[in-house]
Amino acid sequence: MPEYLPPAALQRARELFPHTTQGHIYLNHAGTSPLSRRVVDAVERHLHERSVGPIDTYWTDIQMVAECRALIQRLINAESTDRIAFQVNTSDAINVVASGLDWKSGDRVLLNSIEFPANVYPYLNLRRLGVEIDILQADDGRVTPEMIVKHVQPRTRLLALSAVQFLSGYRADLASLGEFCRSKGIVFAVDGIQAVGAVRIDVQRMKIDALFAGAQKWQMAPHGSGFLYLTQELQAKIGQQYLGWLSVEDPWKFHDFDQALASSARRYEGGSLNMPSLWGLHAALGTLLEFGPDRIEGHLLEITALLRDGLAAIPGPRVVTTYPDDQRAGIITVALPERVDAKEIFKQMLARKVTIALREGQLRYSPHFYCTADDMRAAVNATHEALAPH
Repeated sequence: MPEYLPPAALQRARELFPHTTQGHIYLNHAGTSPLSRRVVDAVERHLHERSVGPIDTYWTDIQMVAECRALIQRLINAESTDRIAFQVNTSDAINVVASGLDWKSGDRVLLNSIEFPANVYPYLNLRRLGVEIDILQADDGRVTPEMIVKHVQPRTRLLALSAVQFLSGYRADLASLGEFCRSKGIVFAVDGIQAVGAVRIDVQRMKIDALFAGAQKWQMAPHGSGFLYLTQELQAKIGQQYLGWLSVEDPWKFHDFDQALASSARRYEGGSLNMPSLWGLHAALGTLLEFGPDRIEGHLLEITALLRDGLAAIPGPRVVTTYPDDQRAGIITVALPERVDAKEIFKQMLARKVTIALREGQLRYSPHFYCTADDMRAAVNATHEALAPH
């Protein structure tokens, strides 16, 4: 059963985020998370060393990178650190897989109508190779296994799906879909940006072939950091589209140009990594693992249930995210009556020091693990006040 973080742990969490002392209720982690004191300190230390310290911090940096891979491995239960490649964002990670498979004219990719564009355009680009893109309609915000099975065709080679939909907040049944895709030989490619850091993702149990996740949202890291996970079996099917000096087995053999590619997913990193952002990611992931992914998920489900019920009691708006606990994560979205100016409501919320998101004319609330039940009640009250004249 979901449970709140214990009071002492919640207090420790809040102390990491200075905006909580300024009366600012930040509920847009599905867009961009605030950076904790630990993340800022880690990045500043790195930049200071690059400025007035030893300057060449490469060997310290690569040790941090190795540790960061291990943190991601723990967070998603990957088989090994060899299955993790750092990427600048979700789109770049998706393109490694989308552009690397040996597509034949008439092959098919299954998408749906409510995906975020980052999980659509890399696959639409395959039309130039004769790949057919099937888009199932998900008008009620859900993409269920039953819908997927119904739309799979004999030449469907890849299913692309968000673990959590960015607007409706619907959380997919990844384990059932992974089992189905594995049985049919379909690549199961999951956009995890709205899930990793908010709810548990177990790539082995869920039989996920590829997982993509930028880290600036629920992982609470700087922009320019993120990762690609893929199985050894999928890696063997991907033709390398881009090479860099770090893609090979031993990059330090500078003039050996006949080397094999790295046996690990490191082959997809190519060149120098975004070290400042990765130092921040290292600190952010360590924090999530310290507080515990299970406890974070439980706390989020508790406070979002409180938020959902409070918003549902306001006359006029309609709560979109009404799914059971196992079908949602950290997002609650509200649709407003047609007569209401959503932009004006959004502005009034900001004036009340409550930051949410405005997406497709709807209000999206997305707290994280340091947010409290009192924050949720305050956000509900601010919404009620903002809507009162309307």
